[in-house]
Amino acid sequence: MAAPDPLARFPSAEPSTGGQHVLVLPEGVDVEEIEALAVSRFPAAVWDTADADERASARGRSERGYAPVQVLRLSRHARLIGPYALELADATSLGVNVSASIAYLVETPPDRGERPYPGGDREGINRAFPDGLPVRDEERVVRWLVAVARRVGGSVRIAPSGVVLTPDVHAEIDLTVYTDVWLEPQAALEVMRRVAPGAQLAMDPVPWAGPPPGIGETGAPGTTGLSAALRKHLHAEADAFDVAALSSPDELNGYGVQKDLGVDGALLLEVAGEDVLPLVLRSLPWAQDGAVTYRVHWEPPEFEELERERPSFAHRVARDRVENLVGALTREVHRAVGGEVMDSAEFLVDPADL
Repeated sequence: MAAPDPLARFPSAEPSTGGQHVLVLPEGVDVEEIEALAVSRFPAAVWDTADADERASARGRSERGYAPVQVLRLSRHARLIGPYALELADATSLGVNVSASIAYLVETPPDRGERPYPGGDREGINRAFPDGLPVRDEERVVRWLVAVARRVGGSVRIAPSGVVLTPDVHAEIDLTVYTDVWLEPQAALEVMRRVAPGAQLAMDPVPWAGPPPGIGETGAPGTTGLSAALRKHLHAEADAFDVAALSSPDELNGYGVQKDLGVDGALLLEVAGEDVLPLVLRSLPWAQDGAVTYRVHWEPPEFEELERERPSFAHRVARDRVENLVGALTREVHRAVGGEVMDSAEFLVDPADL
């Protein structure tokens, strides 16, 4: 096996480093994986070879033992620069895990809004930006960085606060299958029962209690000047519409299947149509008119725990037990309907890894 290409030297001595966010990754996360995660969120993501050549010349292209950096342009104003070799002294200086071995600098103009409100902070972004939350392009970039770190087991050092965000790789366990195949409720129930015996359809009808109080007692806005003949005509049209709707078969555009997990909460399979699809799916031929989504969702016993950056031990234990069920159910759904699997960050997931 060929030796891996050397990485660029991390610019720890450059003053500009302190004003840039830093994405820190464990060993083995290659450039191709970062590129794939970038094009999942940023439609204009492209390698900027001209800028990379300029940077390489400025820093010394032939520096012994190190390679020039690459530049991945995320948007008009945001760029990812690297990969850099992160040595022990660099990791210590950044305040990140000393086992980290790869780093990318993130260039994005600061764009801050209001100070964060008290409350849920599941990604730690409020803590990292106490003086004003990122907005617009910087917010999109920061949230992507946190999602990447969660996906591969890395960290993000936020500038200028210096706060290091190391999201739990197991914090988001929901998965979604996108496909052009519709399963009728009974078929989906059978699929779910392969991994969750006792699952039930969640399709109880909502009883209609009649029109709200006061309907018909006063004229609706805009109707007070109508003639008697026009009122009669409008009532006849409304009656005809109601008769046609009541005479037609019910059109099912979504349903759910659920399994009560007791102290671990509930496992849900939510099926619906979706018109607005994740970026990486929009060019697929079968997804041109939208897709059918099968969302495998965990509902914990204490919902508010989902909004905590560091949830309770009981929540994490329950989540760990359910995570295998989520993967197994997603795998069975994919076998039944095909398509693509995505995580909650809209990153593609290989079904073979479930």
